[in-house]
Amino acid sequence: MKLNDLKANKGAKKSRKRVGRGIAAGQGKTAGRGTKGQGARAGGGKGLYHQGGNLPFYRSLPFKRGFTPPNRVFYNEVNLDQLSSFKAGSDVSPETLEKARLLRNTNNPVVVLGRGEVKKALNLRVHRITDGARKKIEAAGGTIEVIN
Repeated sequence: MKLNDLKANKGAKKSRKRVGRGIAAGQGKTAGRGTKGQGARAGGGKGLYHQGGNLPFYRSLPFKRGFTPPNRVFYNEVNLDQLSSFKAGSDVSPETLEKARLLRNTNNPVVVLGRGEVKKALNLRVHRITDGARKKIEAAGGTIEVIN
């Protein structure tokens, strides 16, 4: 086999469409542009921003204010006063909070907020905790472990 023997596979190479070359070519007369109108003319066709009479997107941008962050994390919020049902020295984790029916969505991480008081020493394993809640739990003799 030599280089001049190499050929592309059948159907791999397609010849270009020659429009406007008579009826035998299959694309004669109007050359696939239909009859008359904006699309049949040279340089015709709608502009890039044309939206059929609607307000074009670039003109509506000043009205589309605000921003929704795509990677926003929604937390299950648990306050300290909700932890009063747990016994002293017990472990408080997303699993135990789920059993106590304190979580809205079990797929979301847990954050402990500082509303209320803690009178028992609790061992917390949560994803996030506020500074005020941390001080109150440590003052009551509890421990905190932040999980990822």
